[in-house]
Amino acid sequence: MRIFRGALLLGGLALLACGLTGLLTDPYVTGPLGVLLWAAGLLVLHDGLWLPLVCAVGVAAAGRPVLRGWLVVAAAVGAVAVPAVLRAGDDHGNPTLLPLPYLRNWLLFLAVGAAVAALTAVVRRGVRRARRAGR
Repeated sequence: MRIFRGALLLGGLALLACGLTGLLTDPYVTGPLGVLLWAAGLLVLHDGLWLPLVCAVGVAAAGRPVLRGWLVVAAAVGAVAVPAVLRAGDDHGNPTLLPLPYLRNWLLFLAVGAAVAALTAVVRRGVRRARRAGR
């Protein structure tokens, strides 16, 4: 198992080195120092703000599987939807590039998902109470 982990570590480091080399030698990247500063800032933001927030939400939702499931789905859909939401109106003269109201659709999806999760939690609670009453 130790050899397998070492091989995975070396493979990951090789891919990281390859990606960094490609990024820093790309002719379209005019300021590699700016890219590195952006990456460092992203790392600080991730480890200083995002990670503690996710851990706190995880602890709060530890005994609630329905809430945890909804949060996972909302995060996954958010990871896909946020870039489209942020680019809304940035069609560069081509209105078919981003033709849908992505913010509205994302918020509707989150609202419907929250309603389904709440309904599921209520039904689960009712089933548990009925089982306890039947004993």
